[in-house]
Amino acid sequence: MKKVLENRAADDEKKLIRLAEELKEAQKMAEDADKKYDETQKKMGDCERALEVSDERASTGEFKIIELEEELKVVANNLKSLEVSEDKANQRETFYKDEIKRLTGKLKQSETRAEFAERSVGKLQKEVDRLEDELLGEQDKFKAITEELDQTFAEMSGY
Repeated sequence: MKKVLENRAADDEKKLIRLAEELKEAQKMAEDADKKYDETQKKMGDCERALEVSDERASTGEFKIIELEEELKVVANNLKSLEVSEDKANQRETFYKDEIKRLTGKLKQSETRAEFAERSVGKLQKEVDRLEDELLGEQDKFKAITEELDQTFAEMSGY
């Protein structure tokens, strides 16, 4: 029995040593787990702060998106207005081009008529000059005939 008790005591001592080592190992694992927990807790706090910042940025971004969408609507309306204005301007341009062509044609006709009129005026002026010269010649002849008749009457009266 002594031997049994000694063996038991030796076994219990070995168990005690083994349990002490397991306890140390378990304590070390618990300390490591606590450190990891603390680190994870710290990381989680950092993540929560980053999340808050991200939420703020997201809110700001969403607000800016809304503002930009409104601005985009305004720009789109302005673009539509400009397109309408451009269409009207193109129509006016086409009308003015047609009007310029029409007026250019009328100008050419007027210039042609003016040239013809100038030539006609020149011809008529020559005719007037010729007729005036002929009239002067005829007036001279008439004067000469009148003087001759007066002389002839004077001669006839004088006898």
